[in-house]
Amino acid sequence: MPSSNQTCVNEFILLGLQGSREVQILYFVLFLVIYILTILTNCMIITIVCINKHLHTPMYFFLSNFAFLEIWYPTVTVPKMLSGFLTGNKAISYRSCLAQLCSFYFLASMEYILLTVMAFDRYFAICYPLQYGTIMNSSLCKKLAIGSWTGGFLNGWALSIPGFLFSFCGSNELSHFFCDTMPLMKLASSDTVGYVVIFIYNAWILVLLPLLLIIISYCYIIMTILRLPSATGRMKAFSTCISHLTVVLIFFGTVIFFYLRPNPMVSFEADKAVSLIFLTITPLLNPLIYSLRNKEVIKAFRKSWGRIRS
Repeated sequence: MPSSNQTCVNEFILLGLQGSREVQILYFVLFLVIYILTILTNCMIITIVCINKHLHTPMYFFLSNFAFLEIWYPTVTVPKMLSGFLTGNKAISYRSCLAQLCSFYFLASMEYILLTVMAFDRYFAICYPLQYGTIMNSSLCKKLAIGSWTGGFLNGWALSIPGFLFSFCGSNELSHFFCDTMPLMKLASSDTVGYVVIFIYNAWILVLLPLLLIIISYCYIIMTILRLPSATGRMKAFSTCISHLTVVLIFFGTVIFFYLRPNPMVSFEADKAVSLIFLTITPLLNPLIYSLRNKEVIKAFRKSWGRIRS
């Protein structure tokens, strides 16, 4: 692996979706609307949690952190994609590409950790309801949130720094919507085998360890729910988990498809469609999943909307 970050390539071309000028404008309008809705819905959740005191609980504290994360997650990649659709200029500088790569992995790593923390919050809430307020106190919640952001930041840099050490002196066309590791490594002129192996092992640990912890948490949660005497109690307890579990399945399922398959360096056309959904649709679905299935959020929204109208 070279020790210098000198490169023959000053910029990369993000090929993304191809089509005529009219089709590109159509893509721009479509994904702009999705992006705006994503920002608005996640901001709405943060605002509702902040202004309604009865939502100042650990569950909604982590939910507002998650909503804040979902604002920045598409912001790292979507504006550049929209700019390419509108202007036709799909070039991104070498440094901007690596900055986008680092930011993407920072936020992705943060999401793994935060989803795991949210699973533990549900575990304590359902399995230890009497001690829940004592265990998940304000101090611990803040420490877990800070730890999630710090862990994501450190892992993002750990995955991205080696990218500064490779040279790119051949083709500069990335068959992707953003600067991702595997498409980028295919363009590197230097030997990337060692880095790719380390990256894959890191991805396995980063994805499967949180997923294992979440599965263990839900095993205990399900056993506790099944022991509840009333059907109403079981439904109420399970309803507090179904939204989080749905988001976990969507997020981890997509990541496993991308990075944990036998040979992630092999490019499939399906990757573009899945990555597009992952970067644009999923951040919009997550707040809708939480808000539409959560009676407290809906009630708080109606109350806040009533205040605005009056």
